Amino acid sequence: MIRALFLSLLLLAGPALAVQPDEMLADPALEARARAISREVRCPVCQGETIDDSNAQISRDLRIIIRERLVAGDSNAEVIGFLVARYGEYVLFDPPKTGANLILWLAGPVMLLAAGGIAFAAIRRRRPATDEALSVEEQARLDEILKG
Repeated sequence: MIRALFLSLLLLAGPALAVQPDEMLADPALEARARAISREVRCPVCQGETIDDSNAQISRDLRIIIRERLVAGDSNAEVIGFLVARYGEYVLFDPPKTGANLILWLAGPVMLLAAGGIAFAAIRRRRPATDEALSVEEQARLDEILKG
């Protein structure tokens, strides 16, 4: 009974976001924009998390920078442009599919196709197993071996 209650409470508890109360803006519209931008920016330390989810100090600093830029009147695109200029495109979770990034986006599927082609060619080159019957001498030798 207690175990089921405990599991129910765990399921009801949503993921705790790393945004601290002292970071939040008083204006709900600006805060919503800041949260939306934070979900598009990768934590430079954690790499697999957005700065919205990360507890790393750099993520906190980036969240504060985003909010400062929004309060200063920057658009979402200007804030993201500022972060990219400062930290590079790596900071974006979904970098644009242009230039050098296009090579990275296409490399995976191209390598998969190349590996498939190589595997197909290797399989085709294998000699097929023949169903030739044993010669009379071979059959006699086999019978002799099996009789022991």
